[in-house]
This record gives sequence, C-alpha cells and structure tokens, in this order.
Amino acid sequence: MRFEVIHEDKKTGARVGKLYTEHGVIDTPCFMPVGTKATVKGLSPEEVHGTGAQILLSNTYHLYLRPGHELIEKAGGLHKFMNWDGAILTDSGGFQVFSLSSLRKITDDGAEFNSFIDGSKHFFSPEKSMEVQKALGSDIVMAFDECTPPDITHDKARDAMERTLKWLDRCSKVELKPHQTLFPIIQGNMYADLRKESAQRTVPYAKCGVAIGGLSVGETAEKMYEMLDVLYPYLPKDQPHYLMGVGTADYIVEGVARGIDMFDCVLPTRIARNGTAMVKEGFMTIRNAPYAEDFTPIDPDCDCYACKNYTRAYIRHLIKSDEIMGGRLLSIHNIRFLERLAADIRQAIMEDRYDEFRKEFMAQYIG
Repeated sequence: MRFEVIHEDKKTGARVGKLYTEHGVIDTPCFMPVGTKATVKGLSPEEVHGTGAQILLSNTYHLYLRPGHELIEKAGGLHKFMNWDGAILTDSGGFQVFSLSSLRKITDDGAEFNSFIDGSKHFFSPEKSMEVQKALGSDIVMAFDECTPPDITHDKARDAMERTLKWLDRCSKVELKPHQTLFPIIQGNMYADLRKESAQRTVPYAKCGVAIGGLSVGETAEKMYEMLDVLYPYLPKDQPHYLMGVGTADYIVEGVARGIDMFDCVLPTRIARNGTAMVKEGFMTIRNAPYAEDFTPIDPDCDCYACKNYTRAYIRHLIKSDEIMGGRLLSIHNIRFLERLAADIRQAIMEDRYDEFRKEFMAQYIG
C-alpha cells in the first residue's frame, strides 16, 4: 500500500491524493460507505459501485460475533465473502466496545464485553482484534483503541490515551497478511495538549496512514474543528489522514480544509431508511406531507439511479408504506450525494479554488 499526493490547494493546503491498495486505487478525499455486517444495508455491491464508492468499511466486532472471522476466512476472506472487489477497511471493534457502556469492562489487558446477540461473554485484546482483522483480510486494519465520551476529566482522558498507545504497540507487533496495512489511531479526547501528545507518539507507528478517533461523539462542531486544527501540524504529510465516523457534508467540507483525506459514517443509509435525503441545502425529509404530490426528483442535478428514475412523491409513498424500496432508493441517493461531493472537492482542489468552494458550499448548506 502506498499514498501519493497529486495536488495541494495553494491557499488552504487541502490535497488530492491516490491511495494504492491490492484491491484498487482510491481517490482522496473520499467517503467510505459503511457495510457493518459485510453489506451496505439494503444495497448490492453493484449498486454501491454505481454510487462511485471505491472503498467500504466493515465492522470487526459484528463480524466476529456473527458469522465469525474463521468462517469468513474459510470463504476466502471478506472481499470474496461479500463479493466486493474494491478495497475494504475494518474498524478494530474499539468503538463498539465503547458504545456498550454497561455491558463491558476495560483494563490494560483489553476489553471484556457481553454479546448483544445472546449475552455471552467475550474478550478483545489488541492481539485478538488483529487476529480477527487478519482473518477478515481487509486492506486497512485499524489499531485497537479506547474511545471516550466528550465530557470526561483530563485525568481519565490521559488514562485512555495511554492505554490506547500501549495497545497500539501491541497491535504493531502482530504480523498481518502481506496486503494489509495497520492504521494507528490518535486519541486524546477534547484536550489540546493530549491530542498533540497522542499525535506525536502515534505517528511513528504509521506506515501508510493514520486515523483520528474520538471525535463526532457528542461534542460541538466547533470543538471538533478545534481539535483538528490542533492536530494538523503533526499529521504526516506523505500519508492519508482518516477522520473516523464523520459523514455529514459540512463536516466533510470543513474536515478537508483541515487536512483530512478519508471519511466514513452510517448516517447516509440510516437516515435514508427513515425517509431523509441529503441535499446541498442540508436534509430533506421526504416522508413529510409537502412531498406527497411532488413529482420532481430528489435532486434535479443528481445523476443517481433514484433521481434519474423516481419522484419525491413515489419515494414518500414507499417510505410511508414501509416498503423496503424506499430506503434502498434514498440510500443510493445519499451515498451518491457524498461521492459526488468528494469528486467536487477534488476538482476544486485541483483548480486551486477550494477556499471559494468551501465558502459557497457552506453558505448554501447552512442557509
């Protein structure tokens, strides 16, 4: 795996790059749709390809519990198992363990947790996370980390950061498959001094990419941008920077201006199933009454399958009728919206007009 910076915007420093993996080249900045359980919910791999996505994210925790990483390895790895020939990034399971709260116990050795499926007890150490991800065969393997909520004390944030660094060192000692690359994760909560220290101690482990975790977990947008500004000088210039769990258009546009190259989030498909579309003005709740007799596309300028073939009125009818097709069409549109946004961002950077693009986009989006 290797990363190439193609062009850097003269004014903002935002950059266009290419990440080369065994399963294809990824143009950055990019958005990665989330296929939690080896599928982007409701969509076929061909439909996901049709949105322009070049890389997917799958969930180590969920695939470990069901169907099991050993089974997936027997099937020939995650790419073959889910029939996806593009690149795959697997998270470490750390965030899912964090979100279990009352169902887990964290020590320096690792995390003990109860399965959300049947209540059975399991233990994830850094080595176990690497073992599972190695079996899955993803292209990008995430280090096992401890994610923390935004309202903890400085002392607790430091403890979690130190534990994450210890776990990272253990992760780095596990031999992966030849095509796999480990991405370490910067933590430090909402404290500038911890973020800086975490970056300085984490980056030496980065071979071809580094991630920023523990943001977009309930803090304000301003606080997230502040933490990204703190980190920017310490991120390796010759490697991609991945902001974990971020997938709204405004966060992506602002994140790119702060040196971020990769984004992921379940939001586009989750809100789609609830009847909400992503548009340049923000969010369009198509399930609402004003769209009952609206026979225009979700977005007349969009080239996705849903917008080329169906109307807001029809999609609203599907959503109100609890028809699966409604969520599928909106999922296709929402992922395509973010893939188009990423393409527009890359073009603006290549033309050295990203600052203007950012201001115009945000004015329309917020307005």
